[in-house]
Amino acid sequence: MNQYIDHTLLKADSTQEEIKKLCQEAGKYNFASVCIHPQFVAFASKLLTGLSPKVCTVIGFPLGQNTTETKVFESQNAIENGANEIDMVINISWLKDKEYDKLKNEISEIKKAIGNHTLKVIIEISLLNNAEIAKISQIVSQSGADFIKTSTGFGTHGATLDAVKIMKTNVSNDVQIKASGGIRDYETAKSYIDLGVKRLGTSSGIEIIQGKTSNKTY
Repeated sequence: MNQYIDHTLLKADSTQEEIKKLCQEAGKYNFASVCIHPQFVAFASKLLTGLSPKVCTVIGFPLGQNTTETKVFESQNAIENGANEIDMVINISWLKDKEYDKLKNEISEIKKAIGNHTLKVIIEISLLNNAEIAKISQIVSQSGADFIKTSTGFGTHGATLDAVKIMKTNVSNDVQIKASGGIRDYETAKSYIDLGVKRLGTSSGIEIIQGKTSNKTY
């Protein structure tokens, strides 16, 4: 279970001390990564030197409405600062307006900019209907991204099993799925893993692996 977890802290009022604690926990429990805001990437990268957890950061977060040029710069800057993985938010307006080429091109440009580093594409399922989830899953599959991710954790709800089933049906075999938002106990986490999810974005990783239920609200 540990290696499925992106140990996450994306609160707007996150402090450096909290990030330090997050990194220490990720190292202790051998989580896949810490998922943090870009401003903390260099700091976390130093703390995790020599340890297995990777540094993951978010781009265009949480609304996805930045220009492509801004997202590309953010991504390159994050890699230069020590990030190993990028979780970018799509431009949801483009999906609603059926601007499919723009979506594909933006994702592809970011993937090109970060090279062999992992790119996860956040689609924010709480704002999408089933047809849109299916369509964006297909677009992500054509874009060169490594993962499709359900949610930012800042929408009206996070991951759902039904959405993950739609994503799984519509992504190619070389695109993996990350579920995030609202995953706070072992049984819920396991239900996503049993569906084939390869990463879980959660601030409740310790509680999950200890078989407890978290009362965290972020």
